[in-house]
Amino acid sequence: MSVLRSFVDSVRSGAIEVIDLTAPLSAETPILQLPEPFGNTIPFRLEEISRYDDRGPAWYWNDIHTGEHTGTHFDAPVHWATGRDGEDVSQVPAARLIAPAVVLDLAAEASKDPDFLLQIDHVKEWERANGPLPEGGWLLYRTGWDARAADQAAFLNADATGSHTPGISAECAAWLAAETPILGLGVETVGTDAGAAHSFDPPFPCHSFLLGAGKYGLTQLRNLDRLPVTGAVVVAPPLPILGGSGSPVRVLALVER
Repeated sequence: MSVLRSFVDSVRSGAIEVIDLTAPLSAETPILQLPEPFGNTIPFRLEEISRYDDRGPAWYWNDIHTGEHTGTHFDAPVHWATGRDGEDVSQVPAARLIAPAVVLDLAAEASKDPDFLLQIDHVKEWERANGPLPEGGWLLYRTGWDARAADQAAFLNADATGSHTPGISAECAAWLAAETPILGLGVETVGTDAGAAHSFDPPFPCHSFLLGAGKYGLTQLRNLDRLPVTGAVVVAPPLPILGGSGSPVRVLALVER
C-alpha cells in the first residue's frame, strides 16, 4: 500500500485523528486593539451578495471584510520591521506548512498570573523531560487562554495600564529565534507576544526576534489540550496573498491514536 493511501485510510478509520485548532471566524472574533495614533484592523464581516433571491436565484455567497491578522492567523516574516526583507505570506514554501509540533503546557501558571512569561529555563526543563524541540517544527505554547475566547473583554484582559495576557520573555524569544531549530511559535492569545510586550526591550520581542529570524507565528489557537506533548503534525496553510504580511488560517493537527 502506498504511503498516501495508508494515510487516507488511517484518517478515515480514526487511527489518525484530525483536531481543529482554529477559532471560528465571525464578527465577534476578538481583535487586537492598538492605542492612538496607531492604525487598527477591522472586525471580520460578511457582506451578502445574494441568497437564493433576485440577486442570484440559485446561489448564496458573500464578500469578506477582514484584516490579515484577525482570528486564528499566520504571521509571515515581512509582518515585522526586522523581517521586512523576508518572505511575505505567499512566499512561504508549501512544504513548510506541514510540520511536526510539540506542546509546552503552562496553563496552570498562567491561570494564577495573567502576565505570566515563558522563560528559557521552562523550555530547557521541558526538553529534559521530553527531548529536543523539533527541527523545522512548531512550538505550541498552551496557557489555557482559549477558554476566554468567547468574550473579547476577557480575552484581551485590558485595563488602564494595558492588556494583561501571558506570553514569552524577551530573553526567551531571542533564544527561541537564534538557538533552537523550530519553524515557528503558536499561541492561544491574540498575538504571539504578551499583552505587556509593548514595554519590553525590545518591544514585542516574539515578533521582533522570531519573524526577524525568518520564522513564523500562529495565533488564537484552540484545543491544544487535546494534543500530545510530542508526536502531532500541524497543517497550517494560509492564503497565498501576494505581498501579504499574514492571513487567516485553518490550523489542523494530525494525531495518531
